[in-house]
Amino acid sequence: MPDAPAGKKVVLGVCGSIAAYKAVELLRALQRAGLDVWPVLTAAACDYVTPLTFRSLSGHPVPHGPFAGMDPDRYVHLGLAENAAAFVVAPCTANTLARLAHGICDEALSAAAVSAPDAKLVVAPAMNTRMWRHPATQENVETLRRRGAIIVGPDTGELGCGETGPGRLAPVEDIAQAVLSAIAPAG
Repeated sequence: MPDAPAGKKVVLGVCGSIAAYKAVELLRALQRAGLDVWPVLTAAACDYVTPLTFRSLSGHPVPHGPFAGMDPDRYVHLGLAENAAAFVVAPCTANTLARLAHGICDEALSAAAVSAPDAKLVVAPAMNTRMWRHPATQENVETLRRRGAIIVGPDTGELGCGETGPGRLAPVEDIAQAVLSAIAPAG
């Protein structure tokens, strides 16, 4: 893996997918590489993993879900995105792909991502095969690619729903590699 500048800030967005538990492994892999990982979860992600897990492992507050209930005196999404070298969303659902492609900022994760235009965007999709193959999803992926986003996966295999096909989250090592490559010093 390329060397990452020690202490670089990386925001880790986690969406509601059965693969969300693998985001904990990704957080640890990025930390082992010397990165400072700041998690943010969608409301649906909290059905699979808890903010407490990510707060305990990262040492940072973990914004999650819609803005309602968050401290109104703070611009959580702006602070989260500030000085981020990379913004990785893993797993990324079809819903969040659409939000990112169209700049929809109705919850903490997508608002933080849109607030980080200078961060390298790394997206690791995970969803049912039929959702992955839908023309709208493919158009959203292409929109993000055109803007310079790095798309990692998805892999093909058995999915959480029992179907087999493309839509499986790429291996954690591949996602970590993509993040490190994206922020590695040129040389």
